[in-house]
Amino acid sequence: MNDYLDVKGRIFDIQRYSIHDGTGIRTIVFLKGCVLRCRWCCNPESQEYAVQTMMVNGKPKVIGRDVTVREVMETVRKDMPYYGRSGGGLTLSGGESLLQPEFASALLRAAKSLGISTAMESMGCAGYDVIEKILPYLDTYLMDIKHMDPGKHKEFTGRENTLMKENAKRIADSRMTELIVRVPVIPGFNDTEKEILEIAVYADSLPGVTQIHLLPYHNYGQGKYEGLNRPYLMGSAASPSAEKMEGFRKAVENHTALACQIGG
Repeated sequence: MNDYLDVKGRIFDIQRYSIHDGTGIRTIVFLKGCVLRCRWCCNPESQEYAVQTMMVNGKPKVIGRDVTVREVMETVRKDMPYYGRSGGGLTLSGGESLLQPEFASALLRAAKSLGISTAMESMGCAGYDVIEKILPYLDTYLMDIKHMDPGKHKEFTGRENTLMKENAKRIADSRMTELIVRVPVIPGFNDTEKEILEIAVYADSLPGVTQIHLLPYHNYGQGKYEGLNRPYLMGSAASPSAEKMEGFRKAVENHTALACQIGG
C-alpha cells in the first residue's frame, strides 16, 4: 500500500532546476512553518504555518497551499531526467521541515521509492524521535549550526541551541545519513574568525562529518518583509566581502580536517 502518497502538508513554493541545497540539479520543496525567528531570514513567509497574504510587486499574493505527497511528486517526476545526469534530486526546505514530520517523511519516502536522491535543509529543532523516523529516507542532512553560544543564539533567533547541537551529535552518531554542517555568516552575529572556528571545531568533532559550508549573508528577502508589513531587523547590514569569506574558509581548513566551501 502507498498510503503515504495521500499524506497532506502545507508548502509555499516548489523551486525547480536549482543548483543549491544539495548536489546536482535539485527540486526544492519549501514547507510552511518554523520555530525560529532569525533576524536575517530570507524566507519570512515560511515562518508562520498559517496561509498568509503578501504584497508582491504591488499585488496581493496568497502564500501557502495544502497539497498531497502525490501532487508534489507529479512535479518531481518531471525533473527526474535532470537528476540522473547531474547527481541531483529532491531537497526539502522551509521553514523547518521537522514541523511537518509526517509530510516530510512521506515526501522523502516517495522520492526514495523512485530511486531519487534526497536532502533536507534543517536546523534540527525537534525531538530526536521525530528526526529518527525521517533518517531512513534521507541521503543528506544539510544542518544549520548558527552559533555555539546558547545566549547569543537565542538573542538573534528566538531560541537557544542546546537541542540542535545534541541532535547534530545524535544524527552523526547514527551514521544513517551524510551530515553536512552549514553556517550562515551574519554581520554582528557570528562574523568573526573566533565564532566561525568554534562552529567548525565542533563540526569536526562529529563522527563522519567531512564538509562545512559557509553561507554569506544577503538581504535579498528584505522586500518580503515589506510585503508582509513587518520590520526588517538587519537594517542596512552589508554582505561580508569575498575577501572576508575567503579568510574564514582558509582558517577553517587550517584548523580542522573539514573541507570548507563558500556557498551551498
